[in-house]
Amino acid sequence: MSDEKTIQQLQLAFEAMEQPLSFEEAMNQLEQIVRLLEVGDVPLETAILEYQKAMELSKVCRLKLDEAQQKIEMLVAEDDWNTKKPFQPEE
Repeated sequence: MSDEKTIQQLQLAFEAMEQPLSFEEAMNQLEQIVRLLEVGDVPLETAILEYQKAMELSKVCRLKLDEAQQKIEMLVAEDDWNTKKPFQPEE
């Protein structure tokens, strides 16, 4: 195992132990990874590690969005607006 790969794995493990990310922080990190991978000037092993991290960040974002949707549905239900209506933006 190369030193670079070991360092990257340690960084990923350390980041996982840190405070939970906000939706915005996760999205920002995800966007950075996408930009990095789009350039295509990344060693294969690094690209794989970044892809793994991107998948985890994607899960974080999905969970945050699901939580937000559940909270909104609870708030609407508390106000006796029990019927869900699709969002229709004003024109």
